[in-house]
Amino acid sequence: MSPSRLLARQTALAAAAAKGSVAQQSPAGYRTFASVSSSPVSAGRNHKVVVVGGGSAGLPISHQLLRTGKFSQDDIAIVDPAEWHHYQPGWTLVGGGLKEKNELKRPLRSLVDPKLKLYPDSLATFHPEDNTVTLGSGSKLTYDHLVVAPGIKVDLASIKGLPEAVSNPDSNVSSIYTFDTVDKVFPTIRRLRSGRALFTQPTGVIKCAGAPQKIMWLALDHWKREGLYRPGAAGGSPIQIAFATGLPAMFGVPKYSAALEALRQERGVEGLFAHDLIEIDGNEAVFALPDGKGTVRRPFDLLHVVPKMGAHPFVRDSPLANAAGFVDVDDATLRHKKFANVWSAGDASSLPTSKTAAAITAQAPVLVANLVKALEGRESQPGYDGYTSCPLLTEYGKVMLAEFKYGGVPKETFNKIGWDQATPRRAFYHLKKDFFPWVYYKSMVKGTWGGPKGWIN
Repeated sequence: MSPSRLLARQTALAAAAAKGSVAQQSPAGYRTFASVSSSPVSAGRNHKVVVVGGGSAGLPISHQLLRTGKFSQDDIAIVDPAEWHHYQPGWTLVGGGLKEKNELKRPLRSLVDPKLKLYPDSLATFHPEDNTVTLGSGSKLTYDHLVVAPGIKVDLASIKGLPEAVSNPDSNVSSIYTFDTVDKVFPTIRRLRSGRALFTQPTGVIKCAGAPQKIMWLALDHWKREGLYRPGAAGGSPIQIAFATGLPAMFGVPKYSAALEALRQERGVEGLFAHDLIEIDGNEAVFALPDGKGTVRRPFDLLHVVPKMGAHPFVRDSPLANAAGFVDVDDATLRHKKFANVWSAGDASSLPTSKTAAAITAQAPVLVANLVKALEGRESQPGYDGYTSCPLLTEYGKVMLAEFKYGGVPKETFNKIGWDQATPRRAFYHLKKDFFPWVYYKSMVKGTWGGPKGWIN
C-alpha cells in the first residue's frame, strides 16, 4: 500500500476509533514498576523464554514470539508487578488538554494472552551464569532465553525540591512524565495569565526526547489563542516563554533541530542551551552550567519540569549492564554482548537511539526473529538500523513527524510522496492524536503492528 493510501486509511480508522472506542477504553499512560499487584506467585518454574517487563516493549515481543507458533502454553513468561499498563505517549495530549489520563490505561492482565504466564511480581536479581532470575517474592524462574525490557525509571527526586513542588496543588510546577502529575499540567497552563513560563529538559537519557518541547508548543499556542502571548507586540507580551535544555540545540537530529530552532526564533521563545535543572527553590529554578562553570537562577511563574531518568537499579547493578547501566546488547541484533541467550529492547537497552514506542515497532521483529534463530541453533542476523520516530506537536492541529535512524539520519515514511516531514502538517496531527493511541492497544501490544511497515502477521 502506498504511503498516501496508508495515511488516509490510518486517519479514517483513527477517526472511527475515536468515536467508537472511547467508552470501551479504560484510561492513559505508561506502565511503571511502582504499582504492585497482590496476586501470589508460584514457586520455581521453568520457561523457554522469560520476558522482564510488560510494557511497550515486553508485550509486543511476548506476543510476537507466541505468534511464531513455536511455543506452547506457559513456555513464555512475563514478569511485571504493574496492575495497569499505560500509553505514555498520550500524556503530552493530556498535558495539552486534549485527552484525560484515564482514557489510555488498561489492566495489564487484560492485555496478556492466556497462553502466556504472567508473574505479577518485581524482579530482584539476574543470575545469567545459571539462567535464572529471582523475583521480589523470592521465587526463582529458570529460562532458556531471557528478554530484558522493563523500561527506565523517572526520578522526581533527581531534582532538589521537585517532589514537593509538583505535589503542591497551589504551585505552578508540573510534569507530563508521571501518571500522578500529568493531570496538573493543563490547569497550570490555563491558570497563568501573565509572567514567566519556563520549560526544561535535562541532560542525559530520557523517554521521548521531543516531549519536553511538545508541551511548550501546546502551551504557547493556548496562550496565543487567549491573547496572552504576543512577542514583539507594542506594550510587550503578558507571558514570556523560555526553553531551558541541557542539550546544545533544540533536538538531537540536525534536520529537525534546524526546523525547531527556526520555530523558536520565529515565535519569540528564549533559548537557554546547556542549562541543566538541578533545584527548585521557591519561585526560582537553579541550573547547572557545563564544564563546572557554576549555576544560574531563573525566576518563574510557571515551570514545567522533565525529571532525570535512568536504568532501574536491578538492571543497573546487574551483570547484564554496561557502564551507563543499560542492558549491553549489539546495536543491530539486540543480542547481549556477553550472554548469548539474553536479549533486550526498548528503554532498558543500550541501543543508541531515542527511547520511544515507535522504536520498538522496529526493534521487536528483529529481536524475535533472532531469538527464534538461536533456539534453532542458527546465527543472529543484523536487522535493526536504529529507526525511531518522534511526532513533535508544534501547535494544536499540527505535528512535525521526525523519523530517523542511527547517526541522526532521517528515515521518513512519507518522503515518497514528496512530503518534507520537517514541515508540520495536520495529517500528522491526526496520526498522533487519534490513530497512534488506537493502534497501540488494538494492535501493537498484541504483536501485530510494525510501525511504518503497517500491520504484520
